[in-house]
Amino acid sequence: MRDFQQIALIGPTASGKSSLAIELAEQSNAYILSLDSLAIYKEINIASAKPSIEERQGVKHFGVDLIFPDEAFDVTTFVQLYNSVKEEAIKEEKNLIIVGGTSFYLNILINGISKLPIISKKAKQKSNNLLENLEEAHKFLHNLDKEYLKSITIHDSYRLEKMLNLYFETNMTPSEYFRANPPKSTIGDKLPIYEITVDKEILRKRITRRTSQMLKAGLIDEVFYLEKNYTRRPNPMRSIGIKEVLSYLDGQYTKFEMKTKIITHTTQLAKRQRTFNNSKFTDKVSLPLEELSKLLLRKKRLCS
Repeated sequence: MRDFQQIALIGPTASGKSSLAIELAEQSNAYILSLDSLAIYKEINIASAKPSIEERQGVKHFGVDLIFPDEAFDVTTFVQLYNSVKEEAIKEEKNLIIVGGTSFYLNILINGISKLPIISKKAKQKSNNLLENLEEAHKFLHNLDKEYLKSITIHDSYRLEKMLNLYFETNMTPSEYFRANPPKSTIGDKLPIYEITVDKEILRKRITRRTSQMLKAGLIDEVFYLEKNYTRRPNPMRSIGIKEVLSYLDGQYTKFEMKTKIITHTTQLAKRQRTFNNSKFTDKVSLPLEELSKLLLRKKRLCS
């Protein structure tokens, strides 16, 4: 069998990961697997800042436009996606570049995932009731399992929902459940990880510029369409770029305030992403975009 190669490319939002990944994939005969938690959704195109169809021409992308906003997606599904993509890449004699800002998924691939139970409608309803107030939901879980909740912020609605579902379904705290169901690694072999580093001020300017571009491209219209067709219930409707527009449509923000909030929240997200990457991935190559581009694009082999 041909020597299959794979790498991961990570970094904060708006750091230039997607463009570098596409260029590298073209050079190294590779598929791209997205690690972006919003890019998986169809019809969320501007808010997700996913590469356009034109930008994706010539390189097959996976994990993009996979499901509709009101369909369920979790880490278990992502692990299954990775396994199927890897199998297809090997069959088609392609390499694989795993890229995106949701490094939580990458951490799961490397360090493993515990098998989760099927969540009943009753448990989901209890979770949804609590999630009406994220602060109360976080407080509820924190009182149950203080140690585990150290890694989950009050703004992380996705993980809060998963932990609430787990508790209401099993009557076990997250710590109790995961001790009883230890994780198993999916990747197994060593995975080279490359990280784009960006100066904080430069990154904020990039985020500001991208936010302006998103608004000019029709972000408000896209969110209006999403709310009309899917309501505000689905998880992605609480994402940065969407929730601020919804507040603007409710009359809570002026357009300027809405834009400022998106920039601020995206900058805060970038900080959390950096913190997560530094704590979870110690064995990696971290360089600014230009230097990392030169390093990767001059390689004759993806993992050399």
